Amino acid sequence: MNKGLVLLVVLLTAAVLDAAPEAPRVLVRTELGDILIEVYPDKAPVTAANFLRYVDAGRYDGAVFHRTVTLGNQPQDRVGVEVIQGGLLPGEKSFPAIAHETTEATGLRHKDGTVSMARSTPGSATSSFFICIHDQPELDFGGQRNPDGQGFAAFGRVVAGMDVVRMIHERPAEGQNLKPPVKIISVKRAQGSIPRAATTGKTKV
Repeated sequence: MNKGLVLLVVLLTAAVLDAAPEAPRVLVRTELGDILIEVYPDKAPVTAANFLRYVDAGRYDGAVFHRTVTLGNQPQDRVGVEVIQGGLLPGEKSFPAIAHETTEATGLRHKDGTVSMARSTPGSATSSFFICIHDQPELDFGGQRNPDGQGFAAFGRVVAGMDVVRMIHERPAEGQNLKPPVKIISVKRAQGSIPRAATTGKTKV
């Protein structure tokens, strides 16, 4: 390959990278501190759009983190996980449920800090979301946390504020219900975005 062609390839590659869509950021402000989430509409378009719809409509403002799942409070579950879960307050009407995007389809994985949608059956997810503490492969497609093996729909990750996530995870609870719940003050798109990152019944996880 001659030098001119090599230079052309380099320039074209740089142009493609510059044109790559940016991942929006969402700032979750809680009474215990802030959590910054990076969302991946390019990889999980249905699930990301659903989450951002609630954000842009202000539906998470005043909501709560209501559930903490630890290795010590899930004796009835064959496969244990570690997450915190939040969403709308009880009685608040959600937008319609969305189609289930598996991690097999999106290429995302439930790693430490991954943000994903809670569900019961596939296609039942609405507003409730959870954040992983430590890697949770049993929540991926083929994992055994949910007997249907379809896993959960990951759509983003925490890029700042995991200390706040872990603080919520360690709060007092009755069973898995946080007592009291942790208040979400607001959930809004953060100012600016960052370049797209390379990412490898009762709704619950």
